[in-house]
Amino acid sequence: MKFPEDFFDKMKPKIDKAFGAMLELEAGAIANPTEKRMVGHYWLRNPALAPTPEIRAEIEDTIERVKRFAEDVHAGKITAENGKRFEHMLHIGIGGSALGPQLVADALGSARDRMDIHFFDNTDPDGFDRVFEKIDDLLPQMLVIVVSKSGGTKETRNGMLETEAKFAAKGLQFARHAVAVTGVGSDLDRQAHDNGWLARFPMFDWIGGRTSVMSAVG
Repeated sequence: MKFPEDFFDKMKPKIDKAFGAMLELEAGAIANPTEKRMVGHYWLRNPALAPTPEIRAEIEDTIERVKRFAEDVHAGKITAENGKRFEHMLHIGIGGSALGPQLVADALGSARDRMDIHFFDNTDPDGFDRVFEKIDDLLPQMLVIVVSKSGGTKETRNGMLETEAKFAAKGLQFARHAVAVTGVGSDLDRQAHDNGWLARFPMFDWIGGRTSVMSAVG
């Protein structure tokens, strides 16, 4: 593409304005005036960029908790209700709450992975059935991750309810296999707390689902 010699000189004010707006967002300016929310997915990649010490601490604490939980699962410190290690995982989400983890699993996974991963990423009953055909006998050692920022996403909730029913049919306690990744205080967060799920991890209100892969979601 050919530009006139004075193109960048003429564009400089607009370029400077764009970079200025970007810096304001990264510094915590409100990006969603309707809900008065910031947009801070870039802080996940570098918590030092977070606009307040409190946000930085939240990010770093969550990362540490996720790592510790994963290590305890792999080490057999956190087990299924039969006392055996978790060897399989079902991730229930939709949109960015599923696409990011699917990307990570596909791009960074290997034949040496300690757990095989399955996904519910829509509300199609036939899709559920196809996955259940593969994992039905694996449920006793299945870890289930339920991801919904709002905690009320219907597609995700449908997948969770179908999975709960499968566990119950096997005489298994779903709560002994379940982890929630959701907004603090959401319906899903309260359900996980009240029913004694294995763990709850936060989805911050300044992260959108499609940019959540570097959070607890991923």
